[in-house]
Amino acid sequence: MGLLKRNPFGHILFLKKWLIRIAGSFTHKRYRGFNQMHIEGSEIIRALPDTNVLFISNHQTYFADVVSMFHVFNASLKGRENNIKNVGYLWNPKMNMYYVAAKETMQSGLLPKILAYAGAITVERTWRAEGKDVKREVNPNDTENIKIALEDGWVVTFPQGTTRSFKPVRKGTAHIILQHKPIVVPIVIDGFRRSFDRKGLRIKKKGILQSFVIKPPLEIDYENDSVDSIVEKIEYAIEQHPSFLKVIPADELEEQARLDKDRMWKY
Repeated sequence: MGLLKRNPFGHILFLKKWLIRIAGSFTHKRYRGFNQMHIEGSEIIRALPDTNVLFISNHQTYFADVVSMFHVFNASLKGRENNIKNVGYLWNPKMNMYYVAAKETMQSGLLPKILAYAGAITVERTWRAEGKDVKREVNPNDTENIKIALEDGWVVTFPQGTTRSFKPVRKGTAHIILQHKPIVVPIVIDGFRRSFDRKGLRIKKKGILQSFVIKPPLEIDYENDSVDSIVEKIEYAIEQHPSFLKVIPADELEEQARLDKDRMWKY
């Protein structure tokens, strides 16, 4: 790789690689040390093509969620089976990986700006800005940048556009899916809200079992599915459909607690 080789957004790949290596080394213990992460679906990652893949995920913190994805994706591609043992998998990270993030968030300080260089596609929220509700048109440059990123590699997006649970999925994600026809891979995460502060920078509590579940690609009829039907598929896939708000029986909660305890001994 030439020292000045750049990706389609003008980022120097040599610099991006070192940012990922350094950030990954500093954050590894957050998922395998202070806390432990239970991973499922590494084999799905290895079976994906190198480009035009869209990951959809629920969202719990601004930064810890996407950092965990850099760890899990690269570990999976280097042959790790549902684990992130030995951070050496980041020595040659996947360079064509991007994530969609609010421009306001990624410009809020030096650290977010550094993290943005590692792969952020910054977009302007059409519904909220500076803590206030707004209503504005989609910036065509934002959708064009997502298209460029998909043509170059993998893109992670959080279709609810917020870290709050069970908020509606934004229709923009469905429009992107219908327009660019990517392979759509759902991810469901949990435990990050309990592990970190809202930004995902400060460790709030240690000893938390985090979970990171990669599901098989969604079945989508790109020619006949409507925007609303895709939105509903996304809500179910990332387990944010209102039906998931049902009351969970006590015996089911006890069984889940037992499984969580068993998993703790696997690390």
